[in-house]
Amino acid sequence: MSRVFAITNQKGGVGKTTTAINLAASLAANDLKVLVVDSDPQGNCTSGLGVAKAPDKPSLYHVLLGETQAADAIRPTEFDGLCMIPADKNLVGANLELVELDQRETRLRERLAPIRQKYDFILIDCPPALDLLTLNALMAADAVVVPIQCEFFALEGVSELMDTIDRVREGLGHPLEIGGILLTMYDDRTNLTRQVANDLREFFQEQVFQTIIPRSVRLAEAPSFGKPILSYDPRSKGAESYIKLAKEILDHEQTRHAQGAR
Repeated sequence: MSRVFAITNQKGGVGKTTTAINLAASLAANDLKVLVVDSDPQGNCTSGLGVAKAPDKPSLYHVLLGETQAADAIRPTEFDGLCMIPADKNLVGANLELVELDQRETRLRERLAPIRQKYDFILIDCPPALDLLTLNALMAADAVVVPIQCEFFALEGVSELMDTIDRVREGLGHPLEIGGILLTMYDDRTNLTRQVANDLREFFQEQVFQTIIPRSVRLAEAPSFGKPILSYDPRSKGAESYIKLAKEILDHEQTRHAQGAR
């Protein structure tokens, strides 16, 4: 059974794209088939996986507007088992063009349905906004992964996101799960970081992943070379952390599947 995760937080600069790239690579390293969908018009996930933004090839924009099938927009990456649907600046227009269309909130879910079972995991990298692109990602997803930087306004931002998730569940009837809250850019040398991490764990309890992603120069460098950290520096702390995160998610999925089978 394929699982779809939206990696989202309306706050920018919290490690969404870094997480999409490196979690996807870490899952693929477990001999799983993984698809990344770049739903951010900035296209950082696309370039971070070394996929060229080619105007003559279809992107998520063309998929959402029904101009091409999702299968025809999939591009390979250099990492075994990992493919992606790229994004480029055209995606900015999708927010406006989708407004006039029927079922505008479920376009992505409908487009991914024919290819979903070909992948063990589909990860959707969301833009830093609660717009129609993010809403489409939430409606297409089974669960959300929420990266949070341990800083002063972290709790405030994630509270707004939880309100949005509640509205998706109640208003649109979509049973969206919290896959987990991920502490990113963690610097244990500062009191503020430790305090915010403690507050988040106290407030969200078991919804917070045990794995913590450290602040890392190597993690920040890797996208500029079009590589996940597992290719760029496999022995770094960043690579180790994302491997741990993938294992934690796989363990959780195994437990969830076992409980569902009872």
